[in-house]
Amino acid sequence: MLQSSNLFVTSKLGYHLQLSTFSLKLKPLRRTIKQLTTRLYKPLLVKYLSTTRLYTYKGIRLVIPPAVFHPGFFFSTRLLLRYIASLPLKNKLFLELGAGSGLIAMYAARQGAAVTATDINPVAIHSLELNRQSNRIPLTIINSDLFTHIPQQAFDLIAINPPYYKKQPQTPADYAWYCGEQGEYFQQLFSGLQHYIHAQSIVLMVLCDGCDIDMIKDMAGENGFELNCVLERKNWVETNFIFKVDELTS
Repeated sequence: MLQSSNLFVTSKLGYHLQLSTFSLKLKPLRRTIKQLTTRLYKPLLVKYLSTTRLYTYKGIRLVIPPAVFHPGFFFSTRLLLRYIASLPLKNKLFLELGAGSGLIAMYAARQGAAVTATDINPVAIHSLELNRQSNRIPLTIINSDLFTHIPQQAFDLIAINPPYYKKQPQTPADYAWYCGEQGEYFQQLFSGLQHYIHAQSIVLMVLCDGCDIDMIKDMAGENGFELNCVLERKNWVETNFIFKVDELTS
């Protein structure tokens, strides 16, 4: 019996070693695929998105101008939406910061949430209004740099698909991608967040392994928050994470 047990343990260890070896071999392959994707796919995508496009998801039909982040070609929006879809939304006060196309905001509103959708990009605000009307979905739409123009109130749920690459945005479209040279976006986000939540609020933010997660966690901590990963999803290009932003307990 002891011999059988030892064989089982040895076999199990061997299996996990094989998995670890396989995972290590995948890393350079994943890097190669990411490089090829950037080199070959990105120019085609930029050209495709240089004109206004139509996109439909979960029965919501969107008109997306070139200066607005397109949820159909990037994993983050749909990943965050699927997670939010698992939560009770009816009668919740819901805020989508940096709503872009408004897909998440409109989905939440269709589930019965009272939704505020904001963006710093005036092109996004205009398309949000048009898409709200065409889909006949009630939304409060505010042109705002994070919390700057949002009336102070406590939301039940806040959804954030932030810009997270370190570069100073130069155009309205850049604000969907770049958080400033020193991550200024996140400093502003976490310093204002405390005024828009209550004890039971759920704040969700999607990030990927291509951004400075340690910097973002440090900035959260400096402002009394911590990031707790609630979901991780890998694909051949990147790993995406959904973090719950919680207040630090003393």
